[in-house]
Amino acid sequence: MAKMEVKTSLLDNMIGVGDMVLLEPLNEDTVIDNLKKRFDHSEIYTYIGSVVISVNPYRSLPIYSPEKVEDYRNRNFYELSPHIFALSDEAYRSLRDQDKDQCILITGESGAGKTEASKLVMSYVAAVCGKGAEVNQVKEQLLQSNPVLEAFGNAKTVRNDNSSRFGKYMDIEFDFKGDPLGGVISNYLLEKSRVVKQPRGERNFHVFYQLLSGASEELLNKLKLERDFSRYNYLGLDSAKVNGVDDAANFRTVRNAMQIVGFMDHEAESVLEVVAAVLKLGNIEFKPESRVNGLDESKIKDKNELKEICELTGIDQSVLERAFSFRTVEAKQEKVSTTLNVAQAYYARDALAKNLYSRLFSWLVNRINESIKAQTKVRKKVMGVLDIYGFEIFEDNSFEQFIINYCNEKLQQIFIELTLKEEQEEYIREDIEWTHIEYFNNAIICDLIENNTNGILAMLDEECLRPGTVTDETFLEKLNQVCATHQHFESRMSKCSRFLNDTSLPHSCFRIQHYAGKVLYQVEGFVDKNNDLLYRDLSQAMWKAGHALIKSLFPEGNPAKINLKRPPTAGSQFKASVATLMKNLQTKNPNYIRCIKPNDKKAAHIFSEGLVCHQVRYLGLLENVRVRRAGYAFRQAYEPCLERYKMLCKQTWPHWKGPARAGVEVLFNELEIPVEEYSFGRSKIFIRNPRTLFKLEDLRKQRLEDLATLIQKIYRGWKCRTHFLLMRKSQIVIAAWFRRYAQQKRYQQIKSSALVIQSYIRGWKARKILRELKHQKRCEEAVTTIAAYWHGTQVRREYRKFFRANAGKKIYEFTLQRIVQKYFLEMKNKVPSLSPIDKNWPSRPYLFLDSTHKELKRIFHLWRCKKYRDQFTDQQKLIYEEKLEASELFKDKKALYPSSVGQPFQGPYLEINKNPKYKKLKDAIEEKIIIAEVVNKINRANGKSTSRIFLLTNNNLLLADQKSGQIKSEVPLVDVTKVSMSSQNDGFFAIHLKEGCEAASKGDFLFSSDHLIEMATKLYRTTLSQTKQKLNIEISDEFLVQFRQDKVCVKFIQGNQKNGSVPTCKRKNNRLLEVAVP
Repeated sequence: MAKMEVKTSLLDNMIGVGDMVLLEPLNEDTVIDNLKKRFDHSEIYTYIGSVVISVNPYRSLPIYSPEKVEDYRNRNFYELSPHIFALSDEAYRSLRDQDKDQCILITGESGAGKTEASKLVMSYVAAVCGKGAEVNQVKEQLLQSNPVLEAFGNAKTVRNDNSSRFGKYMDIEFDFKGDPLGGVISNYLLEKSRVVKQPRGERNFHVFYQLLSGASEELLNKLKLERDFSRYNYLGLDSAKVNGVDDAANFRTVRNAMQIVGFMDHEAESVLEVVAAVLKLGNIEFKPESRVNGLDESKIKDKNELKEICELTGIDQSVLERAFSFRTVEAKQEKVSTTLNVAQAYYARDALAKNLYSRLFSWLVNRINESIKAQTKVRKKVMGVLDIYGFEIFEDNSFEQFIINYCNEKLQQIFIELTLKEEQEEYIREDIEWTHIEYFNNAIICDLIENNTNGILAMLDEECLRPGTVTDETFLEKLNQVCATHQHFESRMSKCSRFLNDTSLPHSCFRIQHYAGKVLYQVEGFVDKNNDLLYRDLSQAMWKAGHALIKSLFPEGNPAKINLKRPPTAGSQFKASVATLMKNLQTKNPNYIRCIKPNDKKAAHIFSEGLVCHQVRYLGLLENVRVRRAGYAFRQAYEPCLERYKMLCKQTWPHWKGPARAGVEVLFNELEIPVEEYSFGRSKIFIRNPRTLFKLEDLRKQRLEDLATLIQKIYRGWKCRTHFLLMRKSQIVIAAWFRRYAQQKRYQQIKSSALVIQSYIRGWKARKILRELKHQKRCEEAVTTIAAYWHGTQVRREYRKFFRANAGKKIYEFTLQRIVQKYFLEMKNKVPSLSPIDKNWPSRPYLFLDSTHKELKRIFHLWRCKKYRDQFTDQQKLIYEEKLEASELFKDKKALYPSSVGQPFQGPYLEINKNPKYKKLKDAIEEKIIIAEVVNKINRANGKSTSRIFLLTNNNLLLADQKSGQIKSEVPLVDVTKVSMSSQNDGFFAIHLKEGCEAASKGDFLFSSDHLIEMATKLYRTTLSQTKQKLNIEISDEFLVQFRQDKVCVKFIQGNQKNGSVPTCKRKNNRLLEVAVP
């Protein structure tokens, strides 16, 4: 008998109603109450048939883990609780298994969580599709395109910290196995006006703040930027920092994502250079300047910013400066150049910044498409994901909000059409009678906006193209004339405005009754934003840029390709893009995610019923529910229906042998459900009223309780029987083991008793034999002892005379021997430490051992000195040899010597090999350097000192300049005859040179050094080693020094110094140089 398969359902443990098609009663209050109840229990997803309603929780929830992905993988749509993964899995499996192209439409107002929903869809599809190196690379590139586009296309608004300011539609392409091959991204209407101006409380695009926060100092310097946001006019300061957003970390994420997507390093640098140029454009300011003809002309105030922009972009400064000051108009063969006033110059600057950023964004999308496009030309399956700006109603609504809301009207229209179409197709497919449904069709609103003759966009284009004076006011007047009678259009001058009681409608505004509610639009800026005009001079200046990317963004600036035809307006371009998008969506199977924002505070756990009610209305959720339950509220395939409710009928429980439909018919007949409450389709059962479904659920719940009771009863009986049999078997085993144990214990007792008795008997016998042997041994020893004593007595009698004659001498020698032995034994325990400088030695105990005591002390000291020397390395031996040499030369002769004893001789104090400053000096010396030290060379003329580098090698003595490292003097050691110094505590010494040698042309050298003892010792040893002759070292408080042709006496005297303990040298006359030593 096969085990029963246990499955879960969205009807199990339901909080509120998981599918609002089953909501009873159905009205606006119950819909909102159901959403609130589920939201309060962290259930943010709810179904309306196959449509997913997503309420933004404004916090992280643990419902997107890899385990959750596996839970929803290859499961029926209604099998688990509502989740965005269920819709993603349904769409992916339909694409993979049924070869149907899919599209996922994510709609809702700004801040409702559309962008996050699109990320979750893409991450789920990436997780469940195939694996492999190439597939993983494609998935990673598709996922990493999001951070790049969000950085350049998203911004903080008052409603959303990461609001998409552009529309994005991504077609993900799959092969026949369902593995991703690549993708294509389409973008719609970037809100480029945000580049130059942001509403209060909002930010510019993320990338500007990320660049300034996360770029290294080196990169900022290269881009000529500073980290301070307040330095840039295009960045709003009141919301520069966003709580919970780390712009620096996001910048690193974007750079890494660009690398993964496939941007080369030079491409990424070019993009950042363009971003920096846009930032710096906002800092260009103009001042008026009157011309001779009386017209005002604009001039740039500070040309430093302009210069840096030109350095970044490679544009000639004079070309760009002229483009900001003049405008050239071409008509047929004529060219007219006019000056720009300050207002026009600012307009030109902002137009350039907006166009530059907008074209850069389009280039980024195209560059990403190049990287992620499918490399193979096989037939592909496509899943489209639409993440587009939500419906927006602000305090000040302009052209951008008008275009965005128009797009949402079109999406609502296609949602209504495709939903009704899908519902009708299912009824026809299942052979169920279709009932017509009344609903609000927003086609009339779409026609008001997009009609080619009388539509608002058509009239706006007509106004922009007509000759004469064109202003926003003339455009509004035209709207009042053409649209005055339209029931969804209102303005102060129109017939539908109800002017007398609607004083909230200003003169420069018009109002449209959208499907989402009434929106008041400020007409100011409509004409300029629709024209989207960039002066030709600026386009040509950009085309002349040395920056390859910027030049490619402005192809119309090429003088060889001048086109006098007016470019299409922004409104007409967007209208065409939306038409293309709608056509694309209608070719695919739709899947809907309707996003709802629970509050305006962007805070968790807050559910604003008024705000949600407004969104429920304009999203048309009630109409959607009514469409789904117009004929039948619930439908389910026969197999899962029978599997869920088969326990309610004895004939179908536990297993039904026949077809699933027959089993459902038997089940419903057994339960006596009225025939008008349900209908049988080809593959599904259709239930008309939710009450019928809830009745089935109540019966199922009661039956499950009865089955649980039965299972518990059977389980308890089985458990008790099993426990009894186990206890009985255990008792038998325990009894057998106990009897075995008792017999073993009795045997051990008998055995141990026998062993004790045996041991006692053996012990008694052994003791008896021992007593006999001991008695025999004592008898033998007594005989031996008596014989020994007798022989001793005989010997003593015979030799008594001899012993008495030599007794004194032997006693003396014996006593002396014992004293010496005792002395050496005591010395062994009193020996001092092995340190050669330890002066301790035990006192002698006896006077006659005095010479022995001294000799022993001398031998011990020599021995421990040898032991100490044996520990030295060759380098230490060399150091001590130098110290010993210094002791022989200067001990008791030079007062400075005692202070040098504790200082180790290091030799090369200056690390010439490691210091790059002395590279030239190092290259000039090929020999080993013994001493490298900075000394003070005494000037022969005035006694003042100059710093020199003193170098001693194996054959030469060198002096070099401390700053440049240039060698000043080089003296072979064979030319050094003597070293003179005083006996006092100073560092002065003179080096005497051999008369007639080349180095003695300027006379002897007089130096001052802090390491005099070391330098003199090493010089002495090196000279001895090379010349085999001892260097004469003269120590005297007066000595003669040869300066050129004169001999000068250097005299050392005691005196109080102004410089403290530093000796000073002073020239008294031509023959005397006096050194005052403290």
